[in-house]
Amino acid sequence: MKIIVQKFGGTSVKDDRGRKMALGHIQDAIKEGYKVIAVVSAMGRSGDPYATDTLLSLVYGELSNISNREQDMLLSCGEVISSIVFSSLLNDNNIKATSLTGAQAGFVTNDEHTNAKILEMKCERLVETLSQHDVVVVAGFQGASVTNGDMTTIGRGGSDTSAAAIGAAVGAEFVDIFTDVEGVMTADPRIVENAKSLSKVTYTEIVNLAYQGAKVIHPRAVEIAMQAEVPIRVRSTYSKLPGTLVSSNQTDKKGSDVHERLITGIAHVSNVTQIKVTAKEGQYSVQTEVFKAMAMEGISVDFFNITPKSVIYTVTDQVTSRAVEVLQNLGYEPTITRQCAKVSAVGAGIMGVPGVTSKIVTALSEKGIQILQSADSHTTIWVLVKEDDMNKAVNALHEAFDLSK
Repeated sequence: MKIIVQKFGGTSVKDDRGRKMALGHIQDAIKEGYKVIAVVSAMGRSGDPYATDTLLSLVYGELSNISNREQDMLLSCGEVISSIVFSSLLNDNNIKATSLTGAQAGFVTNDEHTNAKILEMKCERLVETLSQHDVVVVAGFQGASVTNGDMTTIGRGGSDTSAAAIGAAVGAEFVDIFTDVEGVMTADPRIVENAKSLSKVTYTEIVNLAYQGAKVIHPRAVEIAMQAEVPIRVRSTYSKLPGTLVSSNQTDKKGSDVHERLITGIAHVSNVTQIKVTAKEGQYSVQTEVFKAMAMEGISVDFFNITPKSVIYTVTDQVTSRAVEVLQNLGYEPTITRQCAKVSAVGAGIMGVPGVTSKIVTALSEKGIQILQSADSHTTIWVLVKEDDMNKAVNALHEAFDLSK
């Protein structure tokens, strides 16, 4: 069979208009000779009847006292409802379709409820069902525990991961990720008016953009596709444009060249707090003690710089108070800078090219933007700025690297 996987997010399946546009994309794929596996998210966003956050609110949201196992049972309902509604629409339009839960489609996970890891894909039933239908609609975001078969969910952004895992398991020619924007862009178009849609990016580039805040696709999905060398196309549900092709840095399965560039795009993460901790008199273990304490408390740290007598790192605003309390209980008086943002310049061509950091510093300085912290890797240069300066910083870097051209 010639198979394509098409994933439709919550905004794509939340109403009749979106579902009919999704139907059109499936009809196009069938005309091209494909069997289609459609992976769907829960319908809509918070406030919509069957959205994930709406279901969670039925048990008082984050304050819920149900177990994680029960939470998975509840939240998985959203995708199941979506899969049946969408399958019904396809059949109403003379497309032979049926629906499967994530467990029925072959997702075997560990027992980490609400954030389960995929251990194995057992897709025999899925492939057999597909051979008898034009389309199989799979509920994304979910699987079954390897221990006892209990329903599990694989974390936010899980439908992207579901689509990539299925694509890799069945040898799909493409995994299409349909969303509400025209592919991968050089920056968030809500911040940069002249942000440009990219026709091609490498797996490495999009993984880094996703990890640094670009929300167009979940980075785990890209990693799975990269390992299996399955090309991804990020497309808009609401247009017929080809979107952005994500493939290797050489050629995709169709033989198209994918060229790396100096800077691919500018990403950002808001709601960040910077924490500075200075060693006590005569102490040389501040880094070990601080990071161990954060890990013991389950607080994820990011963007850290270490000196012999201090450590600087960031946490999300939501856990700042808890992090400060932990440090004070250890006898430290940390310096806290709230309401920061991490702005990142991402590009697979950065490595070994002189002057990139200089250009970033100059662009921000000319706009009067203070750099609170910086770091770099082979593909990314990060700066921490005040959140009030975030939009200005993203625009300044987008302009400095001529990304609108």
